Amino acid sequence: MSLAYIIHILFVTYTVLLFVRIVSSWFPAWQDHHLVRFVSFYTDPYLNLFRRLLPPLGGVLDISPILAFLVLRLAEMILLSLFA
Repeated sequence: MSLAYIIHILFVTYTVLLFVRIVSSWFPAWQDHHLVRFVSFYTDPYLNLFRRLLPPLGGVLDISPILAFLVLRLAEMILLSLFA
């Protein structure tokens, strides 16, 4: 197993965690579930970086995760190009 493959798997895993966090935010009843708390613990610090840069539109529509996904993908591409 190559280092590039491990890096890719780590980024895919974190991307899935971000997706789970975003979808779970649409369902307030899920916020107390242990899995959602686990995911929130690991993803909210990263998402909060982008929420400070790009606050919710109209106080309701949070588009900062789009920027978070783009930066995560860019970071993956840069790291993979270093190891390729």
